[in-house]
Amino acid sequence: MDSATSISISPPSHTLLKSNGSTALLFGGSLLPKRLSFSRRRASFTGARASLSPTKETVLKDFQERKALKIISGLQNFDRENVASVVTAADKGGATHVDIACDPELVKLATSLTSLPICVSSVDPAAFPGAIEAGALMVEIGNYDSFYEMGMIFSPEKIINLTKETRKLLPSVTLSVTVPHTLGLPDQLKLAEQLEQEGVDIVQTEGGKCSNPSKAGVLGLIEKAAPTLASAYSISRAVKIPVMCSSGLSTVTAPMAITAGAAGVGIGSAVNRLNNVVAMIAEVRSIADSLGISSDRQSVYEEKALGL
Repeated sequence: MDSATSISISPPSHTLLKSNGSTALLFGGSLLPKRLSFSRRRASFTGARASLSPTKETVLKDFQERKALKIISGLQNFDRENVASVVTAADKGGATHVDIACDPELVKLATSLTSLPICVSSVDPAAFPGAIEAGALMVEIGNYDSFYEMGMIFSPEKIINLTKETRKLLPSVTLSVTVPHTLGLPDQLKLAEQLEQEGVDIVQTEGGKCSNPSKAGVLGLIEKAAPTLASAYSISRAVKIPVMCSSGLSTVTAPMAITAGAAGVGIGSAVNRLNNVVAMIAEVRSIADSLGISSDRQSVYEEKALGL
């Protein structure tokens, strides 16, 4: 194996990344996913509610009902105008959650625009408490795409260490962790099982960056989503906690993620790269409609308006 090149992210003592030149990290042992029926997973989700705090129950409700839609602005997106547009689109388009960079000022901006649960993403656990104090209700170790663009990857050992540190800092806050697509599928399953043992609430998949569709149109959209769909299918049968399928998804493939076993979907570039908020709202609404979320939320709004 090539020697690792490390970079530090505040605080300096955290060496988080390894060079993409490293060979695959393997765990060994039996690597086939354990079968777990949807009915058993639903029972696990429902049975867990009794022990949840009111805040955590609110955040996880849509995951437990397998209809969560999280709109992602980007881990390193600190453009207030763009983040405001993404948050507005999530709110008006029918999403259930919004995921932004881990910055207290951005959290305050987001909470002024929506009542949706705010998730903050980072690879620095020390950054999370300030965002939680500002109003975030969920934290995510993940959304690694910007690091892949720099030729960097995260090892399973480092992700476990980040998870343990985050849980120590925030023992009762909803925690989601992304399983890197840079791992082979058997190693993704192993890591997901370890994360569940560490008390993670949600496991997120990815894969869009490693997929290069050879076709245009609908076929290309399905090719683009294939890696993350495969991860969601396999991981959802290996763990009892909710799985969020993210990266490379679209209106065409988001419903496939739920069918594959995911409890929700995460949408990033399909929304945050659009050039105006109207187009963003339309895209979020289209995805929400494909998941059957918009009509459900509209019914809730109508009931509240009528005082039912």
